[in-house]
Order: sequence, then C-alpha cells, then structure tokens
Amino acid sequence: MANQAKTINQKGDLMSYRPDIKLLDATIRDGGLVNNFGFSDEFVKELYKTNIKSGVEYMEFGYKASKELFDVKEFGKWKFCDEEDIRAIVGENDSPLKLSVMADVGRCDFKKDILPKSESVIDMIRIATYTHQMPGALEMINYCHDMGYETTINIMAVSASREDDIAQALDLVAKSPVDVIYLVDSYGSLFPEQVRRLTAQYCEVAEASGKKVGVHMHNNQQLAFANTIESISHGASFADATMSGMGRGAGNCFMEQMLSFLRNPNYKLTPTLKFVEKYVAEERAKGSQWGYDVPYMLTGALNRHPRAAIAFLKDNRTDYNELYMDLLNELS
Repeated sequence: MANQAKTINQKGDLMSYRPDIKLLDATIRDGGLVNNFGFSDEFVKELYKTNIKSGVEYMEFGYKASKELFDVKEFGKWKFCDEEDIRAIVGENDSPLKLSVMADVGRCDFKKDILPKSESVIDMIRIATYTHQMPGALEMINYCHDMGYETTINIMAVSASREDDIAQALDLVAKSPVDVIYLVDSYGSLFPEQVRRLTAQYCEVAEASGKKVGVHMHNNQQLAFANTIESISHGASFADATMSGMGRGAGNCFMEQMLSFLRNPNYKLTPTLKFVEKYVAEERAKGSQWGYDVPYMLTGALNRHPRAAIAFLKDNRTDYNELYMDLLNELS
C-alpha cells in the first residue's frame, strides 16, 4: 500500500512554484545526433546566452567521446567537448548557469579526457549506461565524484529492460555517490501511467539515499511533454528539454513548453522564443530533421529502437504499413 500511495500522491502543486525543479537544456548533445554535432560557434554561443537569459539551470554541451573510437573528422567538436572549445564559448562562465557533458559507458576515455573539476569549467558529468553496464557506470560515477563534479546516471532504454534488472541497477546506484538518477525513455515508448510508476520506484530509492530523480523523454508518441510533467509532478526534480524538441529521431520535450508551463518566476520565455525563431529555423533550413512522424510513432508504440524509422525516413519512404509489418516480424 505504501508503494501505491507513492504512485498516486503528487509532489507539491505544479500550479505554484516548486524550487526543487531544475531544467537542463540538452539541445547540443541530443540535437547533435541530428547533425553530427555540426553546430556553428554562433549557434552554441547564442544558445548559451539564451539559457542564461531564460533562467535555465543547466546546459549540456555534448559528449566526452573517445577520439580512439570516433573519428574526429566525421563529427563536430561537441562530440568530444574539449575544455578549450567550451571555454571559447563561455570563458570562465561567470553566470548562474551550470555546464554539463555526457559520457557513455564504454565510449569514452574518462580517466584521460575528464580533468579535475578545479581545472575545468564543467560542473556536471552525466554518465549514460544500460543496466548490463552498471559496473562500468559505477566506476565512472566514483571517478567523476572524486574529481569534484556533480554527477548523474542516465539509465537508458528502461522500457526494454526487465523489472528485476532495473531494481538491481537502482539498488547499486543508491550505494554510489551519484547526485541524480535519471529515468530515460530512450525509445519514446512509455505512457504516463508507466512513467508515474517508474518515477515512484526511482524516487523511493533516491529519497532513501539522499539523491534526486531526473527525467529525459523522447517524443515518438507525442508524449515527451506529458511524460515529463507526469514525472516531475510525482517527484522528479530534474527535467531535460531541448529547443523545439531538437534531438534524435522524434526529438525531445520542448524547452518552450517547459518554460511556459512551470511557474518559476526566474524563467523567461521570450529569449527562448527569439532563439527558436532565428537559430532553430536556420538549423532546419540547413536540412536537420527531427520531430514526430509516423515511423517514429511505430517504433515507439512497439518499443523498438528508432534506427529503423531513421533509415526509413532517410530513404524518403512512405510505405508505412510495410515498415509496420517489418517491425512486427522482428518482434515475432
């Protein structure tokens, strides 16, 4: 019954100001998956200034990816987030905005590429992992914590994970020094009721160990905003969003929606709208594509990785039912 109560009861009132809620702009990181991180310096600089003006608390610059595993000639610099590149945008970051980067387990040289916090303008390292990679994730959490950073663990693709694997992962994370545990809907497959139950599960673990819960949603079923709101209303404190939802495949929760919905008096919508009307429009004009489409709805509804939908759209196909049949055949 206690777990049921946690599932039903809301945390506070979203019609009023909840100071524990923090927004993280993931446009460069998740949006970089759309254009191989080929953002201009002007785009990144203006986004940085926009987040400061809008009152957003965190901005993610991209990945700390291994240059041994990924060819630097094939990606823009935000795939790797060298310290000097970030400083070229933010200087010493004399602002309240905190900066983050993401490091994937098994895809980064964290002991070489992540400097001590005293030598870096970065504030937070976000460790992305699958449940089967938890030992590696815990090693990275401990290392980054010892280096002086805030840390999060973003447990990916939970919609495709077994319940006992999620429970075991949360148990391990609870014993670590991580600051925020992220609920991530990688496939855009979750419905609000599922998000509510998972949020309750995450919050029960987090609250018992002095941690916060974050939420990162994808828009395959046009539920990214609804699921984000569902999660924070039931206990999550950190919410990811991107400018106009820019992100892999169907994209993410819209930053514009979050700023217009939350009642934080420090949030300002106008700077973000001005950025969207100029810089996001220019990015679309260059050919970057993201956002809801039927193929993404199909992969979301069937709880599949969006790679099939991405390839389908890249080939300019419109035979949606053929894709649907192919996905069903994979499941069977």
